[in-house]
Amino acid sequence: MPTYLDHAASTPVRTVAREAFVAALDEAGNPSSVHRHGQSARAIVEDARERVAQHFDADPIEVIFTSGGTESVNLGITGVYRARHRADHARIRIIVPEAEHHATFDTVTALEREGAEAVWIPVDADGTINVDAWQRALADSPDTIACATALAANNEVGTVQPWRELAVLARDAGVPFHLDAIAALGHLPLSLRPASAVSLSGHKIGAVPGVGVLLVDRAASLDAIIHGGGQQRELRSGTLDAPAAASFAAALDEMEREREGEVARIRALTDDTWARILAAVPAAVPRGSREARLEHNLNLTFPGCQSDSLLFLLDEQGVSVSTGSSARPTRQVPCASRSATQPLRPMSMHLSQPCRGPTNSH
Repeated sequence: MPTYLDHAASTPVRTVAREAFVAALDEAGNPSSVHRHGQSARAIVEDARERVAQHFDADPIEVIFTSGGTESVNLGITGVYRARHRADHARIRIIVPEAEHHATFDTVTALEREGAEAVWIPVDADGTINVDAWQRALADSPDTIACATALAANNEVGTVQPWRELAVLARDAGVPFHLDAIAALGHLPLSLRPASAVSLSGHKIGAVPGVGVLLVDRAASLDAIIHGGGQQRELRSGTLDAPAAASFAAALDEMEREREGEVARIRALTDDTWARILAAVPAAVPRGSREARLEHNLNLTFPGCQSDSLLFLLDEQGVSVSTGSSARPTRQVPCASRSATQPLRPMSMHLSQPCRGPTNSH
């Protein structure tokens, strides 16, 4: 039987999410239309918005639906940067850790072509952000800082970041803070406060692919990056996707309802898997923090073995794992045996909830 161990890349669509999506397809109207068909579709979107908001200490108006996590991150960083820079041209610096997802890395790189300056914050061998360096960066020429961004948890090695502390430090310094919570969603308690914006992705929690959310504090100032009808607070244009929004809300409701029990169950499963691997391969080395990590993440290096070769060998045996981010490896995660400028290429296993779709793979 095939074994699926790559839930961090994508997880099977939950039955409740599929059912919500299909049911919403019966509403033919455009949610922006004033007739009854349009308002029926609008009701689906607004219901989803309210359900999402309640899980993050947010107001429904602070929930912006997007096409996925990548768009959310782009809007969360670019939107804040451009708004701050437009208001004060001296604000060109972006504070960003060195082990972020490529959605962040490439967004910051694109903004550098507009004149932005990245202030890279170091991480340790586990990928944990250096809080002291973060605080020093906030105190250095504060009038030139546009925004700051960080992961809630590393998407490759699973290290949970001190994101609330980072957010409070940024808030107290008057710096808008964007949180990439995509990897942490469904695994950690999350909140919009005290961040200015929080990025989320649906297919990581069992919603249909192609839907994400950006939580945006009503007091935050962002410039739109997609222009048109201004359907969502003038921050995001485009016809609202009622079926996708319904799917996201349904998946989130179920995952949050089950989260505490599932976290304990999956942590035990992950620990047992690691113990079995270590018994079979004593030289295997775990990556990321063993104390502060996402419970479903098991990131390993096997000395003397090329990760890509091992991936293909496991795939031939029906075991699906990955050797890094489903997008691209993070910018850098230094470890004791490698230069800090080299990305790790370990073997990643991401266990999660039992598949609730038609497949029996896990």
